[in-house]
Parts: sequence; structure tokens; C-alpha cells
Amino acid sequence: MTAFEPGPVPLVTAGAPDATGSPDGPLPPTGPPATSPPAATEPTKQPTKEPATGRRRGRAAGRTLAAALLVFLTVVLVLFVVFNTQTVDVSLVFGNVRAPLVLALVVAAGLGGLVVGLAAAVIGARRRSRSRASDQAA
Repeated sequence: MTAFEPGPVPLVTAGAPDATGSPDGPLPPTGPPATSPPAATEPTKQPTKEPATGRRRGRAAGRTLAAALLVFLTVVLVLFVVFNTQTVDVSLVFGNVRAPLVLALVVAAGLGGLVVGLAAAVIGARRRSRSRASDQAA
């Protein structure tokens, strides 16, 4: 005996009695479905690595946190402007100026940020030049 050879397939129409005499046909098997073993010639497939969903969640959480922080800072800045509308005297090297308090504070903060940014740029440029010099020496 070699392989399974199917015999003739009986023609059964819907509602017509079959060889068992039942109009619905024979009952389906009640055991577990038959499975064939995998063929030995097929290579086993390795599961492909999906991108880590944890990273996606982390990025989404980071963006949400950044958006919330931006909204919070915007509200605080608007309240800062609303509550600091009085006019003050600002002493400069070349004279005195009357300006709204919020304008004086924003200008001072901007100048402070400019000084910090320039210092960071100078430090970064020094590090890059030292790194290039050490790369060329090696």
C-alpha cells in the first residue's frame, strides 16, 4: 500500500438522503482535526523581529508629556504677562527707560538665553576641535 488514493466521490445534493438515510448527510467527525506533520523539505521559518512596541509607546508618551509641558508653560507665560503690566524704571548704562515690567523681564531673559547659547556654542566648538585633533594624531 503506498499513498492514499481517493475513491469515487458520491454526488449528494442538499436535502437529498445519502447512504445513511439522513437528509443532512453523515455526521462530521467528533475527534480533533487531523493534522499532517510538516514536510521535511520546508525550511523552518524564523519569526521576524517586529519593531518594539514599547519604544513606540515611549515616544508617544514623550510627545504627550512634551505637549502637556508646552501647554503648561504657555498658560504660565500668559498669566505672567497679564499680572505684570505695571510700568517700571529700567536703569541702563546710558540712561533710564520706563517700560512695562513684563517687557523688561522678557528682554532680560532673552539676553540671558543668548549668553548661555553662545557659551554652549563656544564649548561645543572647542570639544569638536579637540576631537578632530586627537583623531588626526591617532
